[in-house]
Amino acid sequence: MANVNRASGFTPLKYLNGSPWNGAANMYSIDASYGTALYIGDPVISGGGADVNGVPNIAIGATTGALRGVIVGLGTSEAITVNPLNLNITYRPASDPAVWYAMVVDDPNVIFGIQEHANGTALTAAEVGLNQISVSGTGNGYVSGWQLASTTDATANTTNTLQLRLLGLQRIPNNAFGAYAKWLVQINVHELSHGLGASGV
Repeated sequence: MANVNRASGFTPLKYLNGSPWNGAANMYSIDASYGTALYIGDPVISGGGADVNGVPNIAIGATTGALRGVIVGLGTSEAITVNPLNLNITYRPASDPAVWYAMVVDDPNVIFGIQEHANGTALTAAEVGLNQISVSGTGNGYVSGWQLASTTDATANTTNTLQLRLLGLQRIPNNAFGAYAKWLVQINVHELSHGLGASGV
């Protein structure tokens, strides 16, 4: 059976020591009128500065360079990760005039699941242990559209500045190497880690 095309950005699954992800995340703020929509599953970077209470700002991540973490919750106050004025949306709209808040998984030891971008030649077993970049994508109205680059987007290699480390496929039903494969990755170049990322092996 072919892999299902269901991009949802980055999903925290477990820690490097094998224990399941326990839901831990830290609170960040999103500037009022920030011009990019943000979705659960989006990778983010430090936005510089903070809100009036000192909660640090974030901004959408890039497809290269260091990341701060991944959004797992969004809301219009520190106390609640929803928008009480519109419970029908699960994302932060672009240029919203309010300050929003995001729960971000920013632990460098978290392993994430992410779907491979089917833009051409798919990654293979030979790429496990190498480094790769992400591919930006627009959310579908509910969750992130970010994906993992295929070899056509950027060949996986040992370069230590590449953003993600390929740890293998998710062990779930109907998942195999090829288009839309669901991978396990670690953020290789992380804002809260020291120095550059590790070289792929």
